[in-house]
Amino acid sequence: MADKRIGRRIQACREKRGYTQDQFSEMIGVTPNFLSAIERGVKYPSMENLIKIIETLDISSDEIFIDVIKSGYKIRASKIADEMDNLSAEERSRIFAVLETLVKEAKK
Repeated sequence: MADKRIGRRIQACREKRGYTQDQFSEMIGVTPNFLSAIERGVKYPSMENLIKIIETLDISSDEIFIDVIKSGYKIRASKIADEMDNLSAEERSRIFAVLETLVKEAKK
């Protein structure tokens, strides 16, 4: 299960950067078939290849493991907070109101 989530995150980050599988596999020194297997969760990259993936995508390891590690929700919350910096005070206020309501409902 973790392999599939990690593979999906690698694929999403690669696509966000606009790289095709062929381009990206060449950049990190693996075959397109191997990269495809990683993204589908069939194979897992070695530590060396995982580091190459992270560095080439210019992301933190948190982005790859966000769905896997227990504190992933904290990472996601931090990313959302960063994205909210570009919003108006009114938009941020509205988002917080929705979140506060959802948290209250979840505690019931």
